Amino acid sequence: MTICNGRGRRPVEGFTLVEVLVVTAVLVIMSAVAMPQLGRALDNYRLGMAVREVERELQAARVSAVTANRTVRVRFDCPVAGQFRRVEVLAEPGVPDARDNLLSRCNPAAFPYPAADLDPLTRPNLDGPLHYLPTGVTVGGVAGFEFHPDGTAWSNAAGGLGTWEAIAPAGTAVTVAKAGRTRSVLVNGMGRVFVQP
Repeated sequence: MTICNGRGRRPVEGFTLVEVLVVTAVLVIMSAVAMPQLGRALDNYRLGMAVREVERELQAARVSAVTANRTVRVRFDCPVAGQFRRVEVLAEPGVPDARDNLLSRCNPAAFPYPAADLDPLTRPNLDGPLHYLPTGVTVGGVAGFEFHPDGTAWSNAAGGLGTWEAIAPAGTAVTVAKAGRTRSVLVNGMGRVFVQP
């Protein structure tokens, strides 16, 4: 493009309106094609993040049970869907336990993390923080796992507070789901925790 400025014609550098509109239209079309892929990638990322968080908490519960010589549970949907927590089994008269009063043990205000003191004579000392799953991520298959001081694991497949069962050697899986995709975390009877593809 050239313009006249009184001394003659000279070229002016820049883009025409048509060129800018064509480039903008191409970018909009490319963005529209990429958005669904970006949404799926974000869902996969959140699912993977949730699976790793569940797996790490199960591993931490087993290690706590073995090192402290105490039974430790991981409860899902504790106290509501999308949350889970590691709690020490107290089994003492007059003290709320996951077996007796699950909602109380899942309440971080009543049972804070970290514990008010680390005195081994006052319990619980092994409760973990309340974990929140990303929006839209659900956990199913079992209501929780219990790890004993010898490292073995039990599951609560039925969901009742007192229905803990020994896990078969093949294992029991907790399913983590997001937007139609699922991944599983398997716990076998010996307490080993595996993420399944």
